[in-house]
Amino acid sequence: MKLGIVGLPNVGKSTLFNSLTKAGAESANYPFCTIDPNVGVVAVPDPRLKLLGDFYHSKKVTPAVIEFVDIAGLVKGASKGEGLGNQFLANIREVDAILHVVRCFADDNVIHVDGSVDPLRDIETINLELIFADLEVIERRMAKVGRTAKMDKGAGKEYALLEKIKAHLEDGQPAKTLEPEDEDQQATMKEYNLLTTKPVIYAANVSEDDLEDDAVGNEMVQKVRGYADAEGSEVFVICAQIEEEISELEEEEKKEFLEDLGIAESGLDKLITASYRLLGLLSFLTSGEDETRAWTIKVGTKAPQAAGKIHTDFERGFIKAEVVNYRDLLDCGSYAGAREKGLVRMEGKEYVVQDGDVILFRFNV
Repeated sequence: MKLGIVGLPNVGKSTLFNSLTKAGAESANYPFCTIDPNVGVVAVPDPRLKLLGDFYHSKKVTPAVIEFVDIAGLVKGASKGEGLGNQFLANIREVDAILHVVRCFADDNVIHVDGSVDPLRDIETINLELIFADLEVIERRMAKVGRTAKMDKGAGKEYALLEKIKAHLEDGQPAKTLEPEDEDQQATMKEYNLLTTKPVIYAANVSEDDLEDDAVGNEMVQKVRGYADAEGSEVFVICAQIEEEISELEEEEKKEFLEDLGIAESGLDKLITASYRLLGLLSFLTSGEDETRAWTIKVGTKAPQAAGKIHTDFERGFIKAEVVNYRDLLDCGSYAGAREKGLVRMEGKEYVVQDGDVILFRFNV
């Protein structure tokens, strides 16, 4: 999973990136301190892995990972070259979802690029820049397809779709709110890789005082939640400064620190929960003496395709999947014990993999 972090300058983007990845991206109280996109890879926290690793005495434990791409702060006119220009927008075309950091705290010591704190205005500013960047992509494609649109039926059909998308974007609407007429249009739109088709997770960056009650009393956060609900996006509350402090602590210290703050989970945990929910993902597990590992797949994935996540030969030569829920396996104390109780099942090609399944794939090529 790959997430692109966007936002206006000085909203806490790079501070959050630092805390999530411990990559040490430069963070300062002035715009454009991130000159190049920073990339960091983060292990997905999953307590099941340690339990299974201990159970099998695995030599190696490999978690699922998320890749974060931190983009320089965008400003109004970025798509036309303002600030550091739209070169950074290209860096998020390949991400699975956009993590939009929104400032929801007042602090006279931290400059706001527009002179005041208004999260909805900030969201609209970024969204418009993404729309403008998509318009540029569509117009370039129209110029290319338009040459043969009158003579070629396929090109003519695509040109009509491009005109429809262009009008939608010019109306200030993101491409994801445009319903394709059929599967062909849906596939064509996917090829354009438009920024405004990507799912969005809003990170409402608040002060430490607003953390304990999940910012229910923060009017700015409530506005962001209302906006996100209307477009089907996810929201989670963080204090980027606190997250950076948490990232420096050992696991036990981290738990104590979170308890002292009166919060149940870190921003990274909240983000991963929101990401998996928004993108419709789950993790199945493989475990043994050599390695215990988490594999991320789409909800609804069938056993052969899940096997293909490990190796294409597993999918090509799929025979059966030996499946047991990780909790059942641990409770029984051994694989043999789980089998005796009928908790280990042999599943075929139509089996839909569930979160927490421990699977041994049988295949032959």
